[in-house]
Amino acid sequence: MSYPTPLYSHAGRGHFRDVYEPAEDSFLLMDALEKDAQKLQLLSPSVCVEVGSGSGVVSAFLASIVGPSALYICTDVNPEAAQCTKETASCNRVSLQPVVTDLVGSRGIEAAWAGGKRGREVTDRFLPLVSQLLSADGLFYLIAVAENDPEEIIRSLGNYGLTGESCLSTRARNERLSVLRFHRKGT
Repeated sequence: MSYPTPLYSHAGRGHFRDVYEPAEDSFLLMDALEKDAQKLQLLSPSVCVEVGSGSGVVSAFLASIVGPSALYICTDVNPEAAQCTKETASCNRVSLQPVVTDLVGSRGIEAAWAGGKRGREVTDRFLPLVSQLLSADGLFYLIAVAENDPEEIIRSLGNYGLTGESCLSTRARNERLSVLRFHRKGT
């Protein structure tokens, strides 16, 4: 089954001009979620969290796959992104709960892979939290570029009891993008 790309023409324009507009990374992540649609539906998650939601298009897409039984929490440091996510939810008739916050705490980020050594300053702060947040049968998806060292990310999360793999990748302009998918070892 094919799922339509959510409506997001308001993102990156007007009041939402400072909100990250969906680009190659967002579309690759949506492709990975669509590829895993049957698996996600069988898991029937009760809570889905997107860190650095920007426009909210990825969560809106996930909501179209999983359905209204889950709670969709969308975090971003940018208050405009929270409003944009709310607008995306409205345009696509899904329920998303935007929260202005840092990761899943209280300080503030804009992109889950931006800055620092290997472009992973924020990601490296978040990775240790994943195993604490992920349910026993949950899945965690992460967009990475080659400079982020995806193989090292997979090894690192292995130290926290998670198994990971690159489930989809593409070249976008000068970047090699990958979607990494993780689950608990033995599940």
